[in-house]
Amino acid sequence: MADNKVKSTKPVNKTPPKSPSDPSKDRAAKRLSYDSNSSHEGAMAGEVSALEEAFRKFAIHGDTRATGKEMHGKNWSKLCKDCHVIDGKNVTVTDVDIVFSKIKGKSSRTITFEQFKEALQELSKKRFKDKSDEEAVQEIYKLVEGKAPIISGVTKAISSPTVSRLTDTSKFTGSHKERFDPSGKGKGKAGREDLVDASGYVSGYKHAGTYDHKVQGSK
Repeated sequence: MADNKVKSTKPVNKTPPKSPSDPSKDRAAKRLSYDSNSSHEGAMAGEVSALEEAFRKFAIHGDTRATGKEMHGKNWSKLCKDCHVIDGKNVTVTDVDIVFSKIKGKSSRTITFEQFKEALQELSKKRFKDKSDEEAVQEIYKLVEGKAPIISGVTKAISSPTVSRLTDTSKFTGSHKERFDPSGKGKGKAGREDLVDASGYVSGYKHAGTYDHKVQGSK
């Protein structure tokens, strides 16, 4: 009987049980950490997208076949001018051309977005000399982010004697002249169709309608 009692005795578990709320706290902590990282990454992605969007807009400017993934030297120069990367003192047009030639491949005529950022980093050292390398890059990025090509000048209509002759109704002759009144306003249907004149006067008679007035005046 004593042996049976010893065998049935269970070992005492000295480890305290975990609180039932621990798993939920762990999940909450993990979620908070994930949300914090996600918001930080989202902010960084927003900054990059603004710069990349500016790159794309300038890359396709003036070229209907461009995909926005590569940029020609002409558009690179325009970007630097429109975004005030070129200030005429620290950074000139020559500096911009030199950096473009340095960054692009030897056999290539364009630069990619990654090369574009490298080119901006090169110019940032000259454009913002009084700042650290990191600050200079951020400042030059701010000049470009969200920008679009500036359309300068508006196409004006060119006046020519031929156009004036075709649009000046006072110079029309024949049937074309009959379609407009002296002020140049179109007569509509009356100017396009021959309407029957039942007044009794010959067509084109200048004194039509004055007979009764003359007769009454003579009495």
